[in-house]
Amino acid sequence: MFLVVVVLAGALAVPLLGGRLSALADVEVRLGRVLFAALALQAASLYLPGLPRGARAALMVASYPVAGVFVAANRRLPGVPLAALGAALNFLAIVANGGIMPASPSALATAGLPLGVPGYRSSAAVADPRLWFLGDVFAIPASWPFSNVFSVGDVLLALGAVWGLHRVCGSRLASPLRARRPRPPSAPDGT
Repeated sequence: MFLVVVVLAGALAVPLLGGRLSALADVEVRLGRVLFAALALQAASLYLPGLPRGARAALMVASYPVAGVFVAANRRLPGVPLAALGAALNFLAIVANGGIMPASPSALATAGLPLGVPGYRSSAAVADPRLWFLGDVFAIPASWPFSNVFSVGDVLLALGAVWGLHRVCGSRLASPLRARRPRPPSAPDGT
């Protein structure tokens, strides 16, 4: 949910910053179906009834290499390399913890999320987490809309997506720093 909200807010900001969302129609995305396949694998890992926990974890892990095919095909699009780095960090944390993104108990508490929920969850408190610092260690507080936990990988994914969106759409947010206009030369007497 964190990523969806940030990217949606980023898209809403495009026209406010002088960009054109219609420019997205001109982007040549390669292997778009592969990205949808990766998302379908993740959705299946979370919502398909009757799957054993191991199968759910395997589907989650498998979704990342599938998404990697999409990323490799689109690596030259703005924002994709940064988003890919974020996804790679998430993948490392998930693989290191048996198919689950380790979540900090304090982050879960801050977000108002339960600690010990039975069944498979893509993000959960893990006993002795490996690479814990890559896990969901940040939180949007429970008192805020869309409260949840998120990782440094999620932040990089969101930044890559938003920056790429603004770059493609020609927004001032992603334009290179504009050179300062030189001041007119002053008269020899300092005026």
